[in-house]
Amino acid sequence: MTQEEIKRHRVESVLREIIPEALGTLDDDRINGLTVTTVVCSKGRSDAKVYLEKSFLTDKEQGEALRQLRVVSGYIQNHCKQSEGWFKAPRFVFEFDAHPEHQSKMEDLFKQIASRKPVEDEDSNDES
Repeated sequence: MTQEEIKRHRVESVLREIIPEALGTLDDDRINGLTVTTVVCSKGRSDAKVYLEKSFLTDKEQGEALRQLRVVSGYIQNHCKQSEGWFKAPRFVFEFDAHPEHQSKMEDLFKQIASRKPVEDEDSNDES
């Protein structure tokens, strides 16, 4: 891992902690309880995608939350700069994380495959 990658991972880790703090200081119930699952910074650390957990939100609530996050993204940037003493903070793009859903579907598929596998093994043993 190069020095640049190490710095990028360190910034991502710090942002995963600071962004929820910034969200918690807001008086908007739609966004102050959101959980940050992952932060992915661009190569130069000027932009960052912030993935949020969508577990208890409807599609309409997700849309409202994303609109509000776009409005307060400057405040979140300033909060990050001030709390870490940075000269500048990345520009944030917020998205709801679909990875847990995909992971759950994959696990279900693997369970289905595992339940079918013994039957196939028994059939191949019978042919021998």
